[in-house]
Amino acid sequence: MNVHLLTIGDEILIGQIIDTNSAWMSRQLNLRGLRVTGKSSVSDTREAIVDGLEQAARFADVVIMTGGLGPTKDDITKKTLADHFGSGMSFHQETYDRMAAYFAKIGRKLPDAAVIQATLPDDAVLLTNKVGSAPGMWFEQAGKVFVSLPGVPFEMEYLMSAEVLPRLSARFPGRPIAHRTLRTAGEGESNIAKRIEAFEDSLPENIKLAYLPSLGQVRLRLTGRWDSDPVPPDAEAQLGALLDAKAAELLAIIPDLVYGYDEETLEQVLGRMLRERGLQFATAESCTGGHVAHLITSVPGASDYFPGSIVSYANSVKENLLGVRPDTLVHFGAVSDETVREMVAGALTTLGADVALAISGIAGPDGGTPDKPVGTVWMAVGNRNRIVSEKHVFGRDRTKNIQLAGVYALNLVRKFLLGQV
Repeated sequence: MNVHLLTIGDEILIGQIIDTNSAWMSRQLNLRGLRVTGKSSVSDTREAIVDGLEQAARFADVVIMTGGLGPTKDDITKKTLADHFGSGMSFHQETYDRMAAYFAKIGRKLPDAAVIQATLPDDAVLLTNKVGSAPGMWFEQAGKVFVSLPGVPFEMEYLMSAEVLPRLSARFPGRPIAHRTLRTAGEGESNIAKRIEAFEDSLPENIKLAYLPSLGQVRLRLTGRWDSDPVPPDAEAQLGALLDAKAAELLAIIPDLVYGYDEETLEQVLGRMLRERGLQFATAESCTGGHVAHLITSVPGASDYFPGSIVSYANSVKENLLGVRPDTLVHFGAVSDETVREMVAGALTTLGADVALAISGIAGPDGGTPDKPVGTVWMAVGNRNRIVSEKHVFGRDRTKNIQLAGVYALNLVRKFLLGQV
C-alpha cells in the first residue's frame, strides 16, 4: 500500500517554516509497513490543492494532507475538499461543543470563528481532535483514502496516532517491517562500505542496508520486511530476531566504530558511560567555544558527571586558568599537541575532574598558515595517569569545523574510557 504526503501552505514553500510533519509521519507509517512513495507541497489556493491531490492520487492508495484547517480566510482546505468530493457542508454541533470545552479547559474564550471550524463536509468521517480545535477528516473515493489533518505538529501527531494509523492498519493490512540502526563515528561511509562489503553482499533479499551519513557520523540502518505468504502470527518476532542477529554480525565487523543504536546520540552514550563509571568529566575548549559543553549538557542529568567547562579562547586564559606554560605557547603555538595536553592537565586540576578533554584549533575562515591550515584541530583526553591526543584537518567551513571537532572529540573520550586509545 502506497502513501503520498501532501503539505499545504505558502509558509512551507517560501521557507518560513520547515516541514517536520512529513518526516514524522514517514517514520510512523514505515514502522507499520505502509510505504511512503511521494511527498509534495502546494500553496494555499484551490487550484494548487486540487492539482496536488489529483497528482498524488495517480500513484498512491492513500493521500495524507496537512495544513489549511484553521479558522482564518487563508485556511481553505476544508471547503476545497468538500467541493472536490462533491460534499455539502453542515454545522456540526458535537464538534462545536468539544471545541467550547477545550477552550474552557485552557482558560481562553471560544473565538467567533469556531462556528466556521465546526462547519464540516457531510461526507467526511470526522477524526476527533482532543488536543486542539480543528478535527481531522477522512474521505474515501474509488477505493482510495484521503485524510486531511491540522498542520500544528502536536495536533497532527495526536490524530495520526489515535485515529489515522489504526484505521489505515485495519483498512490496508501491511506486511511486518522492522528496523535496526547502528550508529557509528570516526569513519566516512566509503571506508565503512569497504569494511562491510562482504556482509552487505551476504544479506538475504528481504533485508536491506542503508547508509545515513551526517557530519562525522554514519547511521547504518538494517530494514527487514516479511516477504512470504502466509504471514504467521509471530512474523514480527521472527523478523526482529533475524535483524538482531544481523546487527550483531555487523557489530562484530566494526566494533571500533559503533557507539550506539537506534536514536541514541553520542553525548547520551558518553553520559551513560561516565555515570556508570562514577567519573566526573570536564572540558577545556578553544576553537569550539563551548560547543562540546553544550552537547554534554543537552542530556538531562548531565550535572551528575559534568562539573563544568573552561572556554579558553585567549592564550591568557589558557595560561591563567589552565596553567598552560607561556613557553609552550611561544615554541609550539596554541594549536599544538603540547598545548592541548597541558590544557587537559589544567582542566583536571581546576575543575576537579577525573577525565578531561581539551580542544584547540583554527576554525576559520581565516587564521591558517602553511604548517597549520584552516581546519587544523588538536584534541586531547586524559586522566591523572595518561593523556592521549589526536590531530585532525577538516575543511574551511567554520561551522562544520566546530561541529566535526565536537563529534570527533566526544568519540575520542568514548574510546579513551573503553581503552581503545
